[in-house]
Amino acid sequence: MENKDHLTEKIIGAAIEVHRILGPGLLESIYLDALCIELELRGISFQRQVEVDVVYKGTTIKGQRIDLVVEGEVVVETKCVTKLPEVALAQVLSYLKATGLRRGLLLNFGTARMVDGIKRVSL
Repeated sequence: MENKDHLTEKIIGAAIEVHRILGPGLLESIYLDALCIELELRGISFQRQVEVDVVYKGTTIKGQRIDLVVEGEVVVETKCVTKLPEVALAQVLSYLKATGLRRGLLLNFGTARMVDGIKRVSL
């Protein structure tokens, strides 16, 4: 368990660094690009825009994508809004269920302080 917490702490540290340098107010895609650069600089492996299948009544529906899956263990969803909609948390939970992963981070770069924009999610 200690190792898993260490990984989410490393991801959060990278997000805080991105927010410290860029501040709030940019496009979500800019923060995602910058977070990927920061993760690379820190030697943290990730996959970007991971496709997730949704199954409805036995039929697989494609088209859902996760922003990042870090080290095959943590789902990371990025947002840039002044107030997170409740559906954002449901989205991360759905991604966890669909992937079978147990931990997720919802990172909102639209807050004045990054620490106020971090939500840990676990199943």
